[in-house]
Amino acid sequence: MPDKEPATVSIIIKAFNEEQHIAAAIESALAALAGIDGEVILADSASSDRTIAIAETYPIKIVRLNNTADRSCGAGAQLGFQYSSGRFLCLMDGDMRLDAGFIAAGIRFLDDNPKVAGVGGAVVDRDVVNLEYEQRANRFDPDRRPGLVTRLNGSGLYRRSAIESVRYLTDRNLHGCEELDLAARLIARGWGLARIDRHAVDHYGYRGNAYRQLARRMWSRNAWGPGEIFRAALLRPHFGFLMRKDKTALLAGLVMAWWLSIAAVAIFADGLPALIAIAALAVFPFVVMSRRWRSQRNGIYSVASWNVFTLCFLPGLLRPRVPPTAWIASTVIQEPAVARAHLDVA
Repeated sequence: MPDKEPATVSIIIKAFNEEQHIAAAIESALAALAGIDGEVILADSASSDRTIAIAETYPIKIVRLNNTADRSCGAGAQLGFQYSSGRFLCLMDGDMRLDAGFIAAGIRFLDDNPKVAGVGGAVVDRDVVNLEYEQRANRFDPDRRPGLVTRLNGSGLYRRSAIESVRYLTDRNLHGCEELDLAARLIARGWGLARIDRHAVDHYGYRGNAYRQLARRMWSRNAWGPGEIFRAALLRPHFGFLMRKDKTALLAGLVMAWWLSIAAVAIFADGLPALIAIAALAVFPFVVMSRRWRSQRNGIYSVASWNVFTLCFLPGLLRPRVPPTAWIASTVIQEPAVARAHLDVA
């Protein structure tokens, strides 16, 4: 932890190869701290583009992973937490822009609600240009509405005392689902989470083809997240909550049963009846999901994504873990006082 006087708020920006968005993300974080004692920390996962070079022009702290093998969604926020001092912690990604008034509103809410560990606001996806973001925008999700919620996906403001009560911010072992894991641990500890009726962040996500995005999730091991979080929760107090609130493990089991059914018919039956049965089994989930979405393209994409996450569930479940509280090997690239050039933020 730093030796300086603790800040009121630490804004932690986790990033990997975000040269296109990082300047706007940092500027929005600095603007949100106007009139508030705070710090901005860029937690960089060893970017290979100009992310750090751009960030160095701002008066912020920059820390970087030493080992590319440590890259994960969970490691990013935890890396920033290692170097933070704030009484409150605001998490955001390098492709987000923080609303200027959200920090102040969030602090007021947490001060008024001492049993709430974290608060979020509206997360607006600005680049709804592929099937995944289209489905996300149209899917009913009670956790995106104001009130008590079961998780703060995307971004949130947390009180440090709550995080310290569960020992670490995000699990460095998780390549996905890190916000759900944090929420489960906090709620099992007796804390609450809430979302207030105001804008929090704009998200400028991946703009490419949705199927290419699925392939990226496999390559980056982000799709391993459901299996990793299942293993992380086993025999832990928050396991029951996780199983009630997240159906990914159940869905993976159903998809595996679907695969086995097709395989069983192929092995133990023959002739025309077997071919008809295999075709019917293969087509059934596509028909169901197409009817549910009232769109064949959305139905096909839903089943494709199920298959990808199920395929990656077992590798995630079996992946070796390191202690989530262990220090993440990293280097401080810049302290705020040595920024090379400060750009004024309105």
